Amino acid sequence: MFKKFYTVVVVAATLACNASPTVTTNAPQRKVGAADLTPDLQQSVVCRQVAEMVTRFNYKKVPLNDSISAIIYTNYLKRLDENHSYLLATDVADFNQYKTTLDDDIKAGNLNNAFYIFNVFQKRYTEYVNFSIAQLAKSFDFTKNETFVYDRDSLPYAADVNELHNLWAQRVKYDLLNLQLTGKSLAENKETLKKRYSNILSQSNKLNNQDVFQAFMDAFTEAIDPHTNYFTPQNAANFNIDMSRSLEGIGATLQSVNEYVTIKSIVAGGPADKSKQVNVEDRIIAVAQGKTGAFQDIVGWRIENAIALIRGAKGTTVRLQLLRTGVNGKPRTIELVREKIILKDISAQKEIRTYNNNGKQVKIGVISIPAFYLDFNDYKAGNPNYKSTTRDVKLILDTLKRENVDGIVIDLRENGGGSLMEAIELTGLFIKTGPVVQVRDARNQVEVDPDEDPAIAYAGPMAVLVDRFSASASEIFSAAIQDYGRGIILGTQTYGKGSVQNAIDLDKVINPTIKDKLASLTGKNKSVAVGSQNKFGQLNLTIAKFYRISGGATQHKGVIPDIQFPSVIPLDKYGEDTEPSAMPYDVIAKTDFTKFGNFTPVVPELKKLHDQRMSTSDSYKYLLEDIAEVKKQSAEKSITLNEVQLKKQRDADEQKALERNNLRRVALGLKPLKKGEAKPKNEDLDFLKREAGQILTDYISLDNKIMSVTQK
Repeated sequence: MFKKFYTVVVVAATLACNASPTVTTNAPQRKVGAADLTPDLQQSVVCRQVAEMVTRFNYKKVPLNDSISAIIYTNYLKRLDENHSYLLATDVADFNQYKTTLDDDIKAGNLNNAFYIFNVFQKRYTEYVNFSIAQLAKSFDFTKNETFVYDRDSLPYAADVNELHNLWAQRVKYDLLNLQLTGKSLAENKETLKKRYSNILSQSNKLNNQDVFQAFMDAFTEAIDPHTNYFTPQNAANFNIDMSRSLEGIGATLQSVNEYVTIKSIVAGGPADKSKQVNVEDRIIAVAQGKTGAFQDIVGWRIENAIALIRGAKGTTVRLQLLRTGVNGKPRTIELVREKIILKDISAQKEIRTYNNNGKQVKIGVISIPAFYLDFNDYKAGNPNYKSTTRDVKLILDTLKRENVDGIVIDLRENGGGSLMEAIELTGLFIKTGPVVQVRDARNQVEVDPDEDPAIAYAGPMAVLVDRFSASASEIFSAAIQDYGRGIILGTQTYGKGSVQNAIDLDKVINPTIKDKLASLTGKNKSVAVGSQNKFGQLNLTIAKFYRISGGATQHKGVIPDIQFPSVIPLDKYGEDTEPSAMPYDVIAKTDFTKFGNFTPVVPELKKLHDQRMSTSDSYKYLLEDIAEVKKQSAEKSITLNEVQLKKQRDADEQKALERNNLRRVALGLKPLKKGEAKPKNEDLDFLKREAGQILTDYISLDNKIMSVTQK
């Protein structure tokens, strides 16, 4: 429900807004059931504030009108019930009265209608999960030639309850049939499924009004453009952790297991690790703040809420009550002092690959960059060791140079973006000085953002590997490297996300008088994470558009590689050009810059060598077959409920997968696996990464003098 594509954010600036929303208390009221979720006054204020900022300052300057309201309405229903599996046609007919009025509701801060829609959905959801549990008491005939249609998004909503009951009866039968194929008894499988459905119901019952508010605000902002986003305080905290690749807490990964908050891994060197009192699979049953705070029981809590309670500012104390796994005796109490935890596993990583070039070994360093991250708070505070992509890559480059690599591949596949500043500074590691990106704001004023540091961290041959999920900052970096002729771009057409977002802390925007009035009306905001400075959430607002230094936008079109690989990711389903509210591609004047090289003369020869390898490559053949198989499977919408037929189909698929996997392994020089044999850890089956290094090796072997960058 809450899927988001994280994007480039200008985290340095804060937009000032003089709007002073008022608290609306006389919005139309509906009859509220005991289990219904209701909006609060703070959400009303935030809704109005976001609406005003979006309409006044968004780059697209989209007015809130009936047309946008219809899009918001469609987005909201899609977020709630995209597969048309819960709501009835009569429910949607009732909701249609709001199709052209949600714009007025948003401007007024009236969330009652949005919550009404959600509560109807939640009622249906609960009803059909309970219905599914009740179905398990019945007998099942797996010999019938029935078909379950699982992909229903193009089908109409169910006409009545009986139609939905039939659908869910089939869904239960399908879930049970999947378990039957594992070889366990029907009784065991029914019990497993009952626990699964009960857990789903439990998690659903833990939804709160912030979840509803987030879903509705997502539907609203997505109607404006794909990358303007509002985040509730808790989601804002998670977004900023993702941006900084660091957090302040105890250094443990948590997961909800059978209603218990369970420790699944421990960060080496973190407070939990250093205490020697915390073990993997320990269950946290209560949390207290400081040395004297009262314990709060968290059994049955949503994992997000429990994490918010356990996290906190560096240097503060948290006490935990822990139960050892498998033991239900007296819990033990431990005391931990929170620290700053660096998330190394999701930072830039390196490896070295060796290629044979006419009997000579060529060493290629590969740097995988998952995001353009920056710990902005540390940077702003002047900490010389602040966490950032550029700093991490600079250290890796120094290491690779000491190991005498002959070339570098920067792997940006599935890198969805991050900090604009990091995109510019990372580019600066490979060029002397010059413009990196142009930014045009809503007033049509163009700013050129340059690299001003003449130092070059690496001056040798390089390539950049991208795919359809390389976006935003990845595209800025790739486009600059391509425009300068500094490196060769390999892979598939990138995402095409070329817009700039400003991260706005709404606490710094909302009128203090309104805050005071809210505080007096509602008291302490219990939904805000302990230790959080953000009470009203964060707005990532699209305020500008990126352009290459050569003039073309990265928006919509993305970056086209010099040598293209087939894409496993369907280009017609993922990418900016598939987003209805996306801005179009356009061109502005190029800026002055001096090319460092020119790959145009050498690309045809490199492509010829690549094509020759691919024409006889089993790995390439299997890749093309995989792409065709993915396309075929994505077109399937139903499955048999006949046990014999499904088992036969699954066995054939499993055998085919094993055979194909072993063919891939043999093609890469690895030994085939037997059925049930686990793949060795750290084994590399990444054919495209290997080929990227081979193309760079080809370039090095051509002894081409195009790249004339000198290190100073």
